[in-house]
Amino acid sequence: VTAYGLFYPPQNPDYEAPESERPPLLVRCHGGPTSQASTGLNLRTQYWTSRGFAVLEVNYRGSSGYGRAYRDALRGQWGIGEVLDCIAGANALARRGLVDPQRLCISGGSAGGYTSLAALTFHDRFAAGTIYYGVSDLSALARDTHKFESRYLDGLVGPYPEMAARYAERSPLTHLDRLQRPTLFFHGLQDKVTPPNQATAIAKALEEKGVPVGFLAFP
Repeated sequence: VTAYGLFYPPQNPDYEAPESERPPLLVRCHGGPTSQASTGLNLRTQYWTSRGFAVLEVNYRGSSGYGRAYRDALRGQWGIGEVLDCIAGANALARRGLVDPQRLCISGGSAGGYTSLAALTFHDRFAAGTIYYGVSDLSALARDTHKFESRYLDGLVGPYPEMAARYAERSPLTHLDRLQRPTLFFHGLQDKVTPPNQATAIAKALEEKGVPVGFLAFP
């Protein structure tokens, strides 16, 4: 499978890194998950690149803009396919010597937050992550999300509740024993698309087990 990404090396005219040092990498996961990262000006990306971070915006399988077959490649595979694409992108940059393989981070919002959290939970490639209004419990999302996206997960994961076991299998909240990386959560308390219980439950559980965790709520 071929996946796509937009790579931005660090750039700041006032600073120069030591020749022997490779930059940390921030892998960013767009939402949707069938949205896409574009090449337009993004000040969030420049915030990081101007401060010494390399940034990889991954247009993983399921993203729009690459044809219908590529978008449909995520059907039934959400939580697996796009996560592997993000890891593959980070590994490819590390192999080329463009980033530090020991300082790989991941972040995303909404569906991208779920992808980031799944990568941190089910794989050990990333050192830390930030989750913006992300998903930790697929079953709860299937039950609680707003009407417009009420059956969206049927295509991305499978029909619910008939395939409830698959939902639990891919939910970071039900695999807390595997999540050991420092994680930061941001969430709006009136979010109707991704209800705040998606963040509060897992943040509390991680704090109780002693994993470095932060949670910032927005009224």
